[in-house]
Amino acid sequence: MAKKFPPQNFLNRELGQLEFNRRVLAQAEDATIPLLERLKYLCIVSSNLDEFFEIRVAGLKEQIKLGGITTGADGMTPRQTFKLVREQAHQLIERQYQLFNADIVPSLAGQGIQFMRRPDWNEAQRAWVKDFFFREVMPVLTPVGLDPAHPFPRVINKSLNFAVELQGKDAFGRNSTRAIVQAPRVVPRTILMPPEISGCEYGFVFLSSILHAHVGELFSGMEVLGCYQFRVTRNSDLFVDEEEVKNLRLSLQGELPQRHFGDAVRLEVAENCSDQIVELLLREFKLTAEDLYRVQGPVNLVRLMRIPDMVARDNLKFPVFVPHVPGVLQKKGSNMFRLMRSGDVLLHHPYQSFKPVIDFIQQAAVDPHVVAIKQTVYRTGADSALMEALIAAAKYGKEVTVVVELLARFDEEANINWANRLEEVGAHVVYGVVGHKTHAKMLMVVRREEGRLRRYVHLGTGNYHPRTARLYTDFGMFTCDEKMCADVNEVFSQLTSLGKVRELNYLWQSPFSLHTQVLRAIQNETSLAKSGKRGHIIAKMNALLEPETINALYLASQAGVKVDLIVRGVCALRPGVAGLSENIRVRSVVGRFLEHTRIFYFRNDLQHDVYLASADWMDRNFFRRIEVCFPVLDKKLKKRVIDEGLKIYLQDNCQAWEMDSEGYYRHKKSRHATRKCAQLELLKQFTKASSKVDA
Repeated sequence: MAKKFPPQNFLNRELGQLEFNRRVLAQAEDATIPLLERLKYLCIVSSNLDEFFEIRVAGLKEQIKLGGITTGADGMTPRQTFKLVREQAHQLIERQYQLFNADIVPSLAGQGIQFMRRPDWNEAQRAWVKDFFFREVMPVLTPVGLDPAHPFPRVINKSLNFAVELQGKDAFGRNSTRAIVQAPRVVPRTILMPPEISGCEYGFVFLSSILHAHVGELFSGMEVLGCYQFRVTRNSDLFVDEEEVKNLRLSLQGELPQRHFGDAVRLEVAENCSDQIVELLLREFKLTAEDLYRVQGPVNLVRLMRIPDMVARDNLKFPVFVPHVPGVLQKKGSNMFRLMRSGDVLLHHPYQSFKPVIDFIQQAAVDPHVVAIKQTVYRTGADSALMEALIAAAKYGKEVTVVVELLARFDEEANINWANRLEEVGAHVVYGVVGHKTHAKMLMVVRREEGRLRRYVHLGTGNYHPRTARLYTDFGMFTCDEKMCADVNEVFSQLTSLGKVRELNYLWQSPFSLHTQVLRAIQNETSLAKSGKRGHIIAKMNALLEPETINALYLASQAGVKVDLIVRGVCALRPGVAGLSENIRVRSVVGRFLEHTRIFYFRNDLQHDVYLASADWMDRNFFRRIEVCFPVLDKKLKKRVIDEGLKIYLQDNCQAWEMDSEGYYRHKKSRHATRKCAQLELLKQFTKASSKVDA
C-alpha cells in the first residue's frame, strides 16, 4: 500500500508544467536574446502546450468523465486541477499572443522580415497571392458543404481548418449555409513572397491569409459571410492493453492511425469567429465553453518555427558554435577501443561533440574483432547515422541486438520503421518488457582480444539522437571497467531473456534498486547530519515528483542537510518552508539549450559520490521504466561533472529562476557587475579548449 504524506507538502504537477512554460515564454520576452531565437521560444511554448493538452489535460478530462475523484499527492481532484489549468492556460496564451502581436511582429518588421497582412496587400501582391492560390493551393483543396449528404468531416489532430459561413443556393439548389475547408498538409503554412513583390527582404504570407482571400472561389455563385480558422487538439495517448497484447509492434501499428482522431480536448479559433460557428464546432467535437481558446493571430504558432531557418540573418540568431572534440581523442587517434583501455572518457553535450559516439559504433561495425553489439533505442530520429551503423554491422555478420522502445511517445512510428529495417538484415530486435518502457541509454560492444572476449560500454543521460545532442545538455561516458560492463550485460540479459534479478556491482536500476538506492543515499546524508557532520545533496534533473523521495528530502532538510535542487521542469517539492524545507533550494535554468542532464551528488563524508542517470525522480522512472543510474568513478571526471554540471548552474545569475514555497519562480538576475551564465560560460570554456587543440 502506497505511503500517504500530507498533501500540503506537495505542489500540483499540471500547474508546475504551466509554470515551466511561463519561464520559456520569458525567453521570448527577453530583448537581449536574438530576435529570431525569441520567435523560436514563442513557438516552443505552443509546441509544449500542444503536448500538455494532448496528454495531461486529456488525462484530466478522462478522469472527470469517468467520475474519478482520486486525488494526487497535492490533494487536488481532477476537476479542481482542470479548473485551475484552464484559468492559467488562458492567461499564458493571452500573454503569448500579446507578445507576438505587439513585440515580435513589429520587431521583425523593423529587420525587414514581415508578415504580409491581407488589408495591406498592394495590387502586385494580390496578383501574386491569387496566382499562388490557383497554382499551388486550389488543386489540392476539398471543401465540404455541410448537409445531410455531407456530414461534418473527420478533423485531424492539430490540423489547420476553416469554417465558412455562406448565403445563397448552389447549382443543385441546395442552400447549405456552412462548409468546412481543411488546409492541405502538403502546402506550407508560411509562404515566402519574392522580395521584388513583397518590397522587403523577407515577406511571408500565411496560408490562412491566402485561403481567406480566395475562399469564395471554392463556392461559385454563393456569398461568403465569414471564414474562420480553427484547430482542434485531441487525446494522443495511445492505449495498448498490455495484459492482452501478443505482438506489441502489430498492436501499436493498429493504434497509431487512431492518434489523429482521439477525443477532442481543446478548440482554438480565431478571435473574430462568430458565436454560431463556435457553437457548431463545440457541438461537433463534444466540447464545452471550458475547452474554447480564442486567439488573436494564427491558431498554430508552432508552424512559425520554420521561419528562422528560412531567414539568412546570422545577427538575429545565436552565434554558431562547433562542438569541441576532446584533445585526448585527437592525440590518441580515432581508435575508440584503444582510448577506452587507457581510461574512462566523459563527453558533455552539446559543448562536446556527439561524433565520438557515432565513431564508436561505426568502428565496431567494420572491426573484424568485434563479434557483438547491443544497444537500447528510445528516441533516435527518422534519419540516424547510428542506426545505419547498426544495420551495417548486421550486414557484416556481427551479432546485433537492439532493444527498441516502441512506446516512446510521438516517436513510435520512427522506431517501428527502424525495427523493420534491422530485422530485414538479421539483427535481433526486442521490445523490452511489456509494462515497463526501456528508457535506459546503453550501448555495449563485445570484442575478441588476445584470445578472450572484452566488453566496451557507453552509458548516457540522453538519447542516441545526433540532432538533439546539439540542442540538449547531456553527459555520456565510455568505459571498459569490467564490473560496470558486467552490470550493463546483466541489464541487457533482463531485457532480452528471462530470469531473476541479480545484484549489480555499480548500477542502480529501475524498477528494482534505483528508488531504494536514492532513498538510502538521501538517508545517509540525513544520518551524517544528525551525527554532527556536514550533509550536502545536489541533484539536477528534468522533474521531481515522487512523494517518498520528496519526503526523504524534507527529513534531510530538517536534520540540517543542505539540499540544492536544479529542476528544469516540474517540481512538486515546496522549498523554504519553515520547519520542513528551509535548507532546500530549488532553481530552474532555461536557456539556449534544453537542460536534460540527470546528476545526483551526495557528499557522503567527503567521498563525494557522483551519479549520472537516464531517470528523473518521478514515479514512472522509479517503478514503470527500465532505467540505469551509474557512478562516475574516475576522480578527474567526477570533478568535471561537479564543476560543469552542478556548481556552475548553482552560480548562474542570468538564466536561473528561484522557486518559492508556493511554486512560483523569480528570475535570478545579477545585482552585481559580474554576470554568470552557465551555458555561455561552458560554451566559452569548450571553445577555448578547441582553440588550444587546433593550435
